[in-house]
Amino acid sequence: MPKPTPRPVRGATLNAESRRFNLPQVAADGDWLDDREAIDGAPPSLRTTVTVERPKTIISRNTSPDVPFDRSINPYRGCEHGCIYCFARPSHAFHDLSPGLDFESRLFVKPHAAALLLVELAKPGYVVRPMALGTNTDPYQPIEREWGVTRAVLEVLADTNHPLTITTKSDRVVRDIELLAPMAAKGLATVCMSITSLDPRIAATVEPRAPTPTRRLAAVRRLSEAGIPTYVSIAPVIPAITDHEIEHLVEQAAAAGARHAFFIPVRLPHEVAPLFRAWLDEHFPDRAAKVMATIQSLRKGRDNDPSFFTRMQGSGPWADLLRTRFHIACRRHGLNQTRLTLRTDLFRPPAGPQGELF
Repeated sequence: MPKPTPRPVRGATLNAESRRFNLPQVAADGDWLDDREAIDGAPPSLRTTVTVERPKTIISRNTSPDVPFDRSINPYRGCEHGCIYCFARPSHAFHDLSPGLDFESRLFVKPHAAALLLVELAKPGYVVRPMALGTNTDPYQPIEREWGVTRAVLEVLADTNHPLTITTKSDRVVRDIELLAPMAAKGLATVCMSITSLDPRIAATVEPRAPTPTRRLAAVRRLSEAGIPTYVSIAPVIPAITDHEIEHLVEQAAAAGARHAFFIPVRLPHEVAPLFRAWLDEHFPDRAAKVMATIQSLRKGRDNDPSFFTRMQGSGPWADLLRTRFHIACRRHGLNQTRLTLRTDLFRPPAGPQGELF
C-alpha cells in the first residue's frame, strides 16, 4: 500500500521578493545549520511569530463600488491558513515582509481592537452600517484561540446592537454562536463560510492550515441550526483544479442549511501571481499551463484584472459558463431565493466619549 502524501506545512513554496516597495529578497545564509532542529542538512520547520500592533483606529473604510460593505475590522495582519491564492498577501510588502512565507508565518495582532472600536462607535457623528469582519485576513485563524481579539470585537458589537457580517474559513466561529445567535434573531448578523474544494487532497495544498472542508460544512450546519443566516462562498474557483466542483459545492452548502452562496474566480494581484505560478509548478505541473491560460482568458489576457466589477466576476466565455452553471445549481437547490438586509435601527452607541470600557 503506497504511503500517503504528507500534508504541506505551508502554502507558499517560496519567500518571494516584492519589487514594489524595494523589499530585499530573502535568501538562506546557512546560519540555520547551527540549529539543533536541523535534520539531514535541511532547515528547521518555519515557526509562526506574532507581533503586537498598536493602531490608533480600528475601522477601515472603503468606497469600492463592487463590495457590499463600506467598513471593516481586521484583528490580524497576515494569516496562518496559508491559502496560496489569498489576495491579502501583497499587504505584507508594506511591512518590508514577503507576501510569500512571511505572510503566513510572521503575523500581527491588534489586541486593543475592542477598546478602539468602543471609542469610534461612541463618536457623535458615527453613522451605523454593517461591519464586515474577515475581509482581508481570517478573523478566526489559529492565533484567535490564544488572543481572542475577534471575540472581544463581537462582544462590543453585540452590546451595541451593531450589525455585522463575518467571512471565515474556520469552524472556530461556532465558538461564538452564543453571541451571534441572539444578534441574528434581531436581524443583526450573518456568517459566510468560504469553501474552495470538497476534495481533502486539494484543500490540503491550496489551504494547508485551514480546517478541512468537512469541518467547515459542519460549522455551516451548526450556524444554520442556531438560526444564523449563513452563506457559502465558493471562492476562489480555480480553473482545471476546482471548477468541476461548483455543482457539488452548491448541493452540499444547501444540504448543510446555507441560504445563500456566491463564487469568485481566482484573483492574482501583484505578488500573488508569481507565488501562485510557483505553487502550480510544485503541486500541479501536469496542468499548470492550462490553469494559467484559462485564468488569463478570464482576466482579459492578463494574470489579473483589477477593474471594478470584472475583478470579482471575470469576463469572457469562461466567466459566462461559470456563472450559468452556478445559477442553475443555486436554482436547483433553492439558494439565493431571498435578499437579506441587516437592521441598523437598533444600534445603541456606547455611553461616554471613551465608551463604556473607560
